[in-house]
Amino acid sequence: MSSGPPHAETLTDRVRAAILGGDFVPNQRLVEADVCEQFGAPRAAVRETFKELAGEGLVEILRNKGARVRAISKAEAVEITEVRMVLEGLSAAKAAERVTPEQAARLREIVADMRAAVERNDLDRYSELNAELHAEVRRIAEHRTSAAIIERLGAQVVRHKFRLARQPGRAAVSLPQHELIVAAIVARDPEAAQTAMQQHLRSVAKALEAAPD
Repeated sequence: MSSGPPHAETLTDRVRAAILGGDFVPNQRLVEADVCEQFGAPRAAVRETFKELAGEGLVEILRNKGARVRAISKAEAVEITEVRMVLEGLSAAKAAERVTPEQAARLREIVADMRAAVERNDLDRYSELNAELHAEVRRIAEHRTSAAIIERLGAQVVRHKFRLARQPGRAAVSLPQHELIVAAIVARDPEAAQTAMQQHLRSVAKALEAAPD
């Protein structure tokens, strides 16, 4: 869509970031004229962006009503997490097959930083490191198809993940699960890595189910 230089941030990137960052909230109507003004973009580009984000599951385009930010129900968030459980299990197994000593050291470093964040009760930092660890596993796995689907699904449930991360005691439950994932990948044990990742995301799905709406 963009004719700018390679890797330049597109209008779609900017609007997506605004949705994921909470600048636009679930069910909020996205008025073309307002988005044009806010982002300094022509209407045709804004319409194309809405279509792209609808394809990603972040926006709904309603007949004769325009676009709005799509709200993800708790039940749908649980289903998405169950799908991620399968795909991220595959990713962890591939990472265990391909991990280098340098990558193993990076995984250990991230999980050590996660442990320190839990000890400080720094939930924001823990949440950042959690996302970083999962992203690092995907990078090591080098399985582009699963990574693309995982990232798209993860974006749809970002608000649910944020609320879950702030539940009292959740980080202390999550940390040993991530330690098991890293230990299995570093040990180059694909089956154990897949099992550890799936058990972790099964725990996430159960915590989402138990969370208040």
